[in-house]
Amino acid sequence: MAITKKDVLKLVKENDVKFIRLWFTDIMGQVKSFAITDTELEGALENGMGFDGSSITGYQAIEESDMIAMPDPDTFAVLPWRPKEKAVARMICDVLTPDRKPYEGDPRYVLKRALERAKSMGFDHFYLGPELEFFYFKNDQVTEILDKGGYFDLTTLDVASDLRRETVLALEKMGIKIEYSHHEVGPSQHEIDMRYADALKMADDVLTYRVVVKEIASKFGVYATFMPKPLFGENGSGMHTHQSLFRGSTNAFFDKSSPDGLSDTAHKYIAGLLTHAKEICSIFAQSVNSYKRLVPGYEAPVYIAWSRRNRSALIRVPLYHPGQEKATRCEFRACDPACNPYLTFAAMLSAGLEGIEKGYKTPKEMDKNLYHLSDSERKSMGIESLPDSLGHAISITEKSTLVKKTLGEHIFSRFIELKKKEWEEYRIQVSEYELKKYLPIF
Repeated sequence: MAITKKDVLKLVKENDVKFIRLWFTDIMGQVKSFAITDTELEGALENGMGFDGSSITGYQAIEESDMIAMPDPDTFAVLPWRPKEKAVARMICDVLTPDRKPYEGDPRYVLKRALERAKSMGFDHFYLGPELEFFYFKNDQVTEILDKGGYFDLTTLDVASDLRRETVLALEKMGIKIEYSHHEVGPSQHEIDMRYADALKMADDVLTYRVVVKEIASKFGVYATFMPKPLFGENGSGMHTHQSLFRGSTNAFFDKSSPDGLSDTAHKYIAGLLTHAKEICSIFAQSVNSYKRLVPGYEAPVYIAWSRRNRSALIRVPLYHPGQEKATRCEFRACDPACNPYLTFAAMLSAGLEGIEKGYKTPKEMDKNLYHLSDSERKSMGIESLPDSLGHAISITEKSTLVKKTLGEHIFSRFIELKKKEWEEYRIQVSEYELKKYLPIF
């Protein structure tokens, strides 16, 4: 049920909330925040709170920097790791211009626009279930692991077990439903899975999830990171994203008369994701480090194909509950957990809707392990790969009409500019690998 402004004011009194932190993100998906007191809350709910947009990455120039943070009542939650007396709550904001219009540089607005497009095509819900992986380290200066467990390992009652437990409890207190948590493949790598939800709520929940994981880790004196590839020779961290479109309570991806259980809509949506995967790659894998993860051999899918079971394909159709309408979905496996969820979810949705609107055809399902095929075999099958570097990815994104339309001119141009700068900064670095390999012989 939607929470009204009146409900928020009542909850503040009932929970002895003194401070309310207002959250929003910059273009990169980093949470920005400032606090107001309970006495300012009623005015903030009515009129928003002004801030300087020129200091936020990708926002306005200094001569036109006045922005308004308008809190969304539906996102009100008390922060469970803060004191209960004179408690602290948070609300996620939409960013507006001084004339009260949605700010085109606000990533949350980008997702809202994409959802409006889906609605105009008859889809009432875009459900998402992202699986965010992360690592625990001793601190943020070194990659010293806390355990040597592997996938689904039941490790002894060490700090990581308590960390996951406390994190799940904190997330649930903030209104985020959790399905399960477990140790991941890499040492000191973990995963806590949220139950699927509508896209806007899920994007908000991803922001909250990342903050909560880090806050609880800090409480235990350790560091949590969503860096895509922090350890050499180990699996990186992904954000496999399950997705489906619904018309009311009917799953538009399901067709019981189809041999594979997938509707024509689902096939076209998958075809859209495959067709535009290269163009949106710099959105869902936005850092130079992302491409250390997107290499063959470490479970990160780089080959643009789909399958109903094959985890080496970019898109998988899970078969945990074959024939069940509500469970029918596709899983896009290349995103990493450091992305901006608003932009990433908008980009995937737009790619899928493009496939539906223009009637794209899915290629043949790939049931072979793509990692075991040679380059020539993959080429003969018409299987392409995702870009192998941020520089490569951003050069493709820059030419994309779809991405420009999805992000809007403001974010599109600033995103391209920021990512080009990041790539150039990375290119001129001299790595430890180069020094060890070449200094003694050249």
